[in-house]
Amino acid sequence: MNKSLSVLFLLLYGSLSAQNIPANYPPPVQFTAQQDHQNMMEQLGIKALRPGPSGNENAPNHANYEPTMANPYPNLPELMTLKNGKKVTTPEMWWNQRRPEIVEDIEREVYGKLPKNIPNVTWKVLVTDREVVGRIPVIAKQLVGRVDNSNYPLISVNIAMTLVIPADAKGPVPVLMMFGRSALPAPAQPNQEGLDKINAALRDLLSKSDPDVKAILEQYPAYNPITRPATALPPGPPATPAGDPPTAQQLIAAGWGYVLIDPASIQADNGAGITRGIIGLVNKGQPRKPDDWGALRAWAWGAARGLDYLESDPAVDSKRVGIEGVSRYGKAALVTLAFEPRFAMGLIGSSGKGGATLHRRNWGEAVESLTGGEYYWMAGNFMKYGASESSFGSKNGGDIPVDQHQLIALCAPRLTFISYGIPEKGDAKWLDQQGSYMAAIAAGPAFKLLGARDLGVSNDYKTEVMPAFNVGPIGGELAWRQHDGGHTDAPNVKYFISWAKKLMGYNPPGATAARP
Repeated sequence: MNKSLSVLFLLLYGSLSAQNIPANYPPPVQFTAQQDHQNMMEQLGIKALRPGPSGNENAPNHANYEPTMANPYPNLPELMTLKNGKKVTTPEMWWNQRRPEIVEDIEREVYGKLPKNIPNVTWKVLVTDREVVGRIPVIAKQLVGRVDNSNYPLISVNIAMTLVIPADAKGPVPVLMMFGRSALPAPAQPNQEGLDKINAALRDLLSKSDPDVKAILEQYPAYNPITRPATALPPGPPATPAGDPPTAQQLIAAGWGYVLIDPASIQADNGAGITRGIIGLVNKGQPRKPDDWGALRAWAWGAARGLDYLESDPAVDSKRVGIEGVSRYGKAALVTLAFEPRFAMGLIGSSGKGGATLHRRNWGEAVESLTGGEYYWMAGNFMKYGASESSFGSKNGGDIPVDQHQLIALCAPRLTFISYGIPEKGDAKWLDQQGSYMAAIAAGPAFKLLGARDLGVSNDYKTEVMPAFNVGPIGGELAWRQHDGGHTDAPNVKYFISWAKKLMGYNPPGATAARP
């Protein structure tokens, strides 16, 4: 934003610092990430944590990439056995007994529990615009979900979200919600006559606001505060791009819609922000307790609130809404799908530890990586498993009562597509592609019990060999595929769309999704 427009907005809206801040509320704690981390260690009685491995393979403490050392805790927690030792043999036993047991442990020890007093969210459509995506007309809505902060006005949370659907859809469409910056795809612009009127009004307003600004504008009579951007593409048919079209374009061409929801508008991606955002709002600006939710669970909660809005929009087929993310947002997408049963499907990209990869694996990213720098993603209790010295002794990844095959199993029988790239193209070995394949294999019995198809191989995660890249997708309702690209799920999007359309039975007229 240029300086003149900044002055204008201050004139129109005033300064936030001028608002009256209630005096009867305790101010938010202003911890640094290091201070917040130390506070949680003290709550847990931890004196020292093991440092996480280095991603630099030449460093003395480099991560392990030796296969013979990759499985120090080879036996995973039982998936289909109740805590009383009984085998889970019916869907009713899964839903009523085993699944709640897993949820209880995974909430308490890994991701944190949702508090009971989370305030309501009220959605408002800020902008509705007719735009174009890949030369297909769309209707784009920019929305904000305002969280009720009446119990603690010192923290505001406004969830930023964008919804885009094909303009000529004949009925409600499936939608893929993606974690990322919320922005309209191609905002419509006024014609030259309208732009001239806006600039004339802005010049007049700015001149009246400040004598110095007036003098500058008089010195440059041809200057306009707003200029039209150069045309990005020449007239005529678009040039054929190298590779696949962008994800948004593929979804619209397939007759789907998409949503962009901004995680940063829900909860900051850092430890210093843990006393603000939705976690800070619920805690009234105070530090977390050990079983409180972390950022991954907070982002998942925000996605569920976005789904609340989608259920109210008649243009959206709310029974066919998916969730997508890559890297840390791939972790968040898997957590979302696992805990929010209204999401029908998920595309989980390159998610690593805390996502689809087993915590018990010693390969690349480690549990200690998450108990150190990225501790705020998880519940405080998760830090116990990186402790080298504490009131309870020493714990490691093998002591966690659950593992990621059980998180994947919580998604059953819904459509769950786990995506990775290859290290040669930048999807680093650090992410442990093999560990995600093992977790998916081990999750298979839950899918099969509930009438869905798993990866279609044996459920022996210790012996099954990871497929070559660009094979598949492997599986049915639970699918796994490694593409030949880098740290992205974009090369798998066309496979995901084709796979999901087939399993959903969705084939709208006129859709032109690329065939895999």
